[in-house]
Amino acid sequence: MINSRLVRGCFLALIFVAGFTPLDSASAQTAAEDDQFGPVVRAYLGYLRNEQGVVDDRVSRREVNVAYYRRNSNRIRALRQMAMRIAQETQNDYLPELEAVAADEFGLLFERPPRTATLRIGQVLQSTFRYLGPVRSGELFYVFARLDPYEQSEMIDRSNHSSENAANPAAVDPISRAKSLTRSRRVNTP
Repeated sequence: MINSRLVRGCFLALIFVAGFTPLDSASAQTAAEDDQFGPVVRAYLGYLRNEQGVVDDRVSRREVNVAYYRRNSNRIRALRQMAMRIAQETQNDYLPELEAVAADEFGLLFERPPRTATLRIGQVLQSTFRYLGPVRSGELFYVFARLDPYEQSEMIDRSNHSSENAANPAAVDPISRAKSLTRSRRVNTP
């Protein structure tokens, strides 16, 4: 006679062990791809996986509609692509704070949204965001890096300096301006 407690215990142990195995080959492959990066980039990619899990959970409980789910899943995929591209191109274990927005969402980042046709890669907008480029992930997302506080203050100082220069041409280059106002010394050699 088989003890029912033993059977129940074995069954629960089997469920417990099965719960800690990789869910599928795609997640195992993703984890293997992430191993090529340093701890900071891996942490960011893990954060994006967790965000996708939250979106998946919300749609499974019917808290969000399919359009919301699709857009946010595509956004997460676009952020992942850009993060991996930055890490591979720079060979650096650092990522700026990334924002991915569709064309109709520019108002979320900018008071006066720029036209998408005028965006140039590397362009800084409102001394806050640097445009990194478009990423097509189901739909077209425009990816921006938020400048860190030091970069922001440098951009503000630079724009203030350039506006002063436009108002006062003599301030353009004080050294060359001073040289033009004084005569160079003539040195007599015996």
